[in-house]
Amino acid sequence: MKLLRVGTAGAERPALLDADGALRDLSGVVPDIDGALLADDAALDRVRGAADAGELPVLDATGLRIGPPLGRIGKIVCIGLNYHDHARETGAEPPAEPVLFMKAPDTVVGPNDTVLVPRASRKTDWEVELAVVIGRTARYLGSAEEGLAHVAGYAVAHDVSEREFQIERGGTWDKGKNCETFNPLGPWLVTADEVPDPQRLSLRLWVNGELKQDGTTAEQIFPVGEVVRYLSQFMTLYPGDVINTGTPAGVALGAPEPKPFLRAGDVVELEIEGLGRQRQEFKDA
Repeated sequence: MKLLRVGTAGAERPALLDADGALRDLSGVVPDIDGALLADDAALDRVRGAADAGELPVLDATGLRIGPPLGRIGKIVCIGLNYHDHARETGAEPPAEPVLFMKAPDTVVGPNDTVLVPRASRKTDWEVELAVVIGRTARYLGSAEEGLAHVAGYAVAHDVSEREFQIERGGTWDKGKNCETFNPLGPWLVTADEVPDPQRLSLRLWVNGELKQDGTTAEQIFPVGEVVRYLSQFMTLYPGDVINTGTPAGVALGAPEPKPFLRAGDVVELEIEGLGRQRQEFKDA
């Protein structure tokens, strides 16, 4: 299923994109798309049943904002330097263990919402990423296969980053990752049954129409199942938690000087095979 949330920010309602591309209203079946729904097999079965029976009302998509496909996100855990080609372009050694940092849930916006360039920013960068959404509580998992079994679905994430804040200002990466609007998510949450192999997805990103990133999740150093297993050794993952799994080569940080960091007026578009497409205009904060 392709699950999404539509409407004004803070007042989104649940919806479903059917096989014919029609937008269907889910608000009469479930209250929202969130961790509680993803952990409830009976509720998900009701959604599937209503969709298969053609019982869901059609929504007019004209002028309707698409919000983040997941409400009440618990935490966002991110994996840095998780693509072989990205490590090469930045001159970094592939890590022996996953590099972790966190993003606050309040960085999340819709896939086509405006992204704000922070005040005094000189190095705002782009990163297309596969987002993994947890559907079952995960503690001390024993294998990558168990890790995959705890995934509810997948989405497109844009891990917007300010590289000066991240790298040159001391401390952790978090200050360059948690600026307002720095995690567009969506358009859809695609349930795991529709993504048979998350290691065979193409990812692309364009800046002002120019292709910058053209990669594949096959390049991940730590694949999805292993990432979930690994994280579960250090923290409990709950339904509705999100994992951003890293970005392939092609970011501004890895480009020759002068590096083409983002400015107000730039337009970024990104997509992952089968998971949908985003478009953001950048403006000054």
